Amino acid sequence: MIRSPLRAGLALACALSLSACGGGDGDLYIGGTVSGVTKPGLVLTNNGGSDLAIASSGSFVFNDLVETDDRYFVEVKSVPANVEPGGCVVDNATGRAVFNVNTVRVTCTIRKWALGGSVVGLGNKTGLVLVNGTDKVEIAPNATTFQMAPVSEDSPYGVTVLPTPGGPNCAVENGTGQMPSGNVASIVVRCTP
Repeated sequence: MIRSPLRAGLALACALSLSACGGGDGDLYIGGTVSGVTKPGLVLTNNGGSDLAIASSGSFVFNDLVETDDRYFVEVKSVPANVEPGGCVVDNATGRAVFNVNTVRVTCTIRKWALGGSVVGLGNKTGLVLVNGTDKVEIAPNATTFQMAPVSEDSPYGVTVLPTPGGPNCAVENGTGQMPSGNVASIVVRCTP
């Protein structure tokens, strides 16, 4: 007789812990993480409905729960303005909800634009090196233009001259800003004798 209440207590504890995991009433959530989102505009959908707007990178959970053993299928309905159409990829997008799902991964790639401009007065001098963050470009003698690595839209840039011993005396004009939704070719590197 002493064991009977103990068994009932264990059974209740097991039922409660299963319910806490989402296995009791069948109401399960579908979620995961989003990366590469820097502005609003991403909308995800589950099974063609249950739209969810995502404003920035991080975790997400759909508001509408699904029943145990229901299928889920997460898709991208729209992307932010700084992401190319089709620029968001969903991994682990589909499956059956047996437990709460937090393994959906949405990765968005922000558009990149060209960053460059003109070089004035360099002549046949050597040793001109331009940097933008970790990007480093050596400018050839007699060059009249330069091109840095493309920069993601909405990201800051700052092109500067890397001082080099015996290098030319050059300064950068219009070298900083935030990358617009288009190429930047207005930077001027002006060298003096």
